[in-house]
Amino acid sequence: MAVSRNKEHELIMISIYDALIYISMGDEFSVEDVMSGVYSLPFEEIPLFSKEIVVKSLSHIDEIKAKYQAKMEKWLFSRLNSLEQAILLMSYAHIHYTDDDVDKSVVIDVAVRLAKKYLDRDDYKFVNAILDNVL
Repeated sequence: MAVSRNKEHELIMISIYDALIYISMGDEFSVEDVMSGVYSLPFEEIPLFSKEIVVKSLSHIDEIKAKYQAKMEKWLFSRLNSLEQAILLMSYAHIHYTDDDVDKSVVIDVAVRLAKKYLDRDDYKFVNAILDNVL
């Protein structure tokens, strides 16, 4: 199954979001099962780019959260809603943990598009600002 890159970013965000929900509830989960459920595909058939971003986001979660927290004066990363966290984790992992030579502005544009679609009306402004400071 081939999906557009826009749809792939959306599925990556949802996979990270689902994993964050499991983490917040203290439940065990496997990335393979989460992603297979989100993509409705066997894990082996999920695009490598998607797997790389999700796995790197989750395996470096504490380090990534610390990078954001260092730039958030009046906010706590842990107090952001899970979708916002998923977008930020995905964006950081894409820039810092993949071999994909992508421009920072492209990653921010993807994050802002997802924020406009899934978050409250003006939350995209925060996503844009924090990514511009951290990436």
